[in-house]
Amino acid sequence: MIETKQHDDVLEIVMTNPPVNALGAGVRTGLSEAIAKAQANPAVKAIVIRGGGKMFSGGADITEFGKPPVGPMLPEVVDAIEASDKPVVAAIHGMALGGGLEVALGAHYRIAAPKAKLGLPEVLLGILPGAGGTQRLPRLIGAEAALGMIVSGSPIPATKAAQAGLIDRLAESDETLGDEAIAFARTLDAPRRTGDRTVSADAGVFEKFAADNARKIKGLDAPKACIEAVKAATELPLDQGQQKERALFMQLVTGEQSKALRHVFFAERTAAKIDGLPRDIQLRPIRQVGVIGAGTMGGGISMNFLSAGIPVTIVEMAQEALDRGTGVMRKNYEATAAKGRLTPEQVEKAMSLLTPTLDFGALAHCDLIIEAVYENMDVKKEIFAKLDGIAKPGAMLASNTSYLSIDEIATATKRPQDVLGLHFFSPANVMKLVEVVRGAKTAPDALATGMALAQKIGKVPVVSGVCYGFIGNRMLIPRQTNANALLLEGATPEQVDRVHTAFGMPMGPFQMADLAGVDIGWHRDPERIESLQDALCAQGRWGQKKQAGFYDYDEKRKPTPSPVVAQIIDDFRAKAGITPRSISDDEIMVRTLYTMVNEGADILAEGIAQRASDIDVVWNYGYGWPRHKGGPMFWADQIGLDTVVDGLKRYETALGGDFTLSPLLAKRAAEGKPLDR
Repeated sequence: MIETKQHDDVLEIVMTNPPVNALGAGVRTGLSEAIAKAQANPAVKAIVIRGGGKMFSGGADITEFGKPPVGPMLPEVVDAIEASDKPVVAAIHGMALGGGLEVALGAHYRIAAPKAKLGLPEVLLGILPGAGGTQRLPRLIGAEAALGMIVSGSPIPATKAAQAGLIDRLAESDETLGDEAIAFARTLDAPRRTGDRTVSADAGVFEKFAADNARKIKGLDAPKACIEAVKAATELPLDQGQQKERALFMQLVTGEQSKALRHVFFAERTAAKIDGLPRDIQLRPIRQVGVIGAGTMGGGISMNFLSAGIPVTIVEMAQEALDRGTGVMRKNYEATAAKGRLTPEQVEKAMSLLTPTLDFGALAHCDLIIEAVYENMDVKKEIFAKLDGIAKPGAMLASNTSYLSIDEIATATKRPQDVLGLHFFSPANVMKLVEVVRGAKTAPDALATGMALAQKIGKVPVVSGVCYGFIGNRMLIPRQTNANALLLEGATPEQVDRVHTAFGMPMGPFQMADLAGVDIGWHRDPERIESLQDALCAQGRWGQKKQAGFYDYDEKRKPTPSPVVAQIIDDFRAKAGITPRSISDDEIMVRTLYTMVNEGADILAEGIAQRASDIDVVWNYGYGWPRHKGGPMFWADQIGLDTVVDGLKRYETALGGDFTLSPLLAKRAAEGKPLDR
């Protein structure tokens, strides 16, 4: 895991632990021993540390979290590097993240390839840099800049790192980095220890930073601890600052938030694995994609492939709709370019890969065709029957349906093995989740290709079986059903939404309905009033787009409670003979969140989801579940499945005759086991 090479008077230490040179016990031991031997070797005048393969180091081996510690620990290794009597140069290429950057901070000098990136992303796992990162980085680049890096967890490019003082030199390229680092090391006469430096901060810097970032860090333990640790760097010598850092680290790593965030990290990677398929399965080549429908979803889906360099043929029924759709795509790209995230050249390159057409036959050469029209089974089956006669043999045929049966859609073709669901979430060019829906007859290679392709275009894919609403939307149904019922029984939209936002959701059920459109699924007959949705839509209250839904909205889309909605609810109560009562936050939690867990347990028991953690990934990336609570299934395990079951039983009468307690949930609660076992 460690290779050493003597270049005359310079010792090169290379970390070789592919794929990311994680700083596991073997690497730490090797580094520590190599540094110690170099001190005792009079032939060594200077030391260079670099990473083998594609990067310097991706940081600590987080699979070691929760296991008995194996020495030497990383803080000891970094301290030993800094204590070296001989100058140490860190030569950085690829990525230097987390513990990897802390190793580089322990070095006396740093040289980096121009395309390298450096960062301390520990906060994303609910912890802070625990090997001196919060103490050494401020001493190099100042407290304010260090706060920005550590609290955001976002890496910065080497060019910016050089401007900040984190990097001493930029190499010409990855290829020349090693030689340049050795040459640089030979020019050095003595160590220059970061820990010997002091750093100060203007009065109020930390309070101002916390206030400026209050919305981002609200309710999160790790960012607040990071601020406290960086502040310690301005007040304490290195050794005392490190003691403070270590105490904060231990407090965080054993906390519920870090456990949840680490769960999400591993769950995302596990979700990419398809049970029962060989790892070496041959994927189908996807060189050209077809998209049917240039509306919001079709355009957003197309942008994902165009941005990944995959040509797209997009088909519409009318020229006006086609022009409007492609115009929106260009506007979206240009808006991104205006924010500096794309160059004008990248915008033109992406749009040049798009072929808009009214000719359905133009899809004949596509390797994957995605249908993205409105939710109507007859329309979708008509499209797939037409595709059956046009698509080339072996082409994959996918539907972006949110609810409908992929198996029924597949019956419209003579090739059900090529049919699958690719359920993108809106806006499709932004949202990362894709539910890859496996039909009863979907071929294994088609499923594997769908998963791999989703990852290629930057998405997080999760396999789902066939059922109404798949994983995510199926779990929304009991939440929305109970939320609507709670309004009639005495709650207000703002009370229900407040419970959800206080929990950590970005918005509540009624805020979400207003954003998506209250008119989604409405029958369009203003004379037919059978539900609150019907009544709102009949009065033109379609949500934010009409500045009126469950809330009233001003020109900046700021919501306020609506007296009109309150009257509509009162009218419905009167018609139904319901006397409003006081609704507790506890009842709202049980009926809108616990019922989701109950539905998730049924989804798991039916084999619709491969594993409970997959359900958590769906809710993290598709619906904004707070990551620091891990996902609905993880959260249920954390608060206790018996707590969930007791709550559901407590409000069983209010939940109505349609509610059934999940047998799997009840069984696991009785056994005291998590849902996955």
